[in-house]
Amino acid sequence: MTRLRVRTLALAVAVAGIVVLAGCAPEGDGQATPSTAPTTSQTPGASASPALSPSPSGSPGSSALPTDCRSILSASVLAELAGVSLNDPSFGPSGARGDTLTCIWRDPAADTTSLVTTITRMSSGPALDLLNGLVASDGFTCFTPDKGTRCEKTFQNPTYGTTDGRTLFYREGLLIDTSYSNLAPSGYTSSIIERVFG
Repeated sequence: MTRLRVRTLALAVAVAGIVVLAGCAPEGDGQATPSTAPTTSQTPGASASPALSPSPSGSPGSSALPTDCRSILSASVLAELAGVSLNDPSFGPSGARGDTLTCIWRDPAADTTSLVTTITRMSSGPALDLLNGLVASDGFTCFTPDKGTRCEKTFQNPTYGTTDGRTLFYREGLLIDTSYSNLAPSGYTSSIIERVFG
């Protein structure tokens, strides 16, 4: 074997070793760096922006729509919501209605303390437009955990001084949209994601 062939073979082995090692690198803790806008790009390293649903079509119906507000939450989250009214009629339509599940956790006697989640079917195009609009107009931050796209923002309630916010998560044709005021159980959205997509 000539020296040139030996060098070429050695170089090929070294490159293959680097590729194998790169494939074994840890993915991190799932806390992606916040971005300025969502995108549908799936090319690794092409954009720092989050990518929308990894499902092939991103069309409505890719995942089953839940029909019960309690079944989408873990026991620990439900324990934090103990004593809070769910879907009181005074707040209007709620529960499972067509392609939407609305869960309203709020005491009718409370001025501001509330937690409202709507889960609905949505195609990736409208979902992308919605999330981009929230980033551009309202200063939301987006990242890509749990094989989906999550956008969120917290702020101080100007009237009551409480912590309010909104969190949205999109994956496989379903949008989970939660608005809250002075009521944010630990792991709430993550619990829903695990129950719906797990």
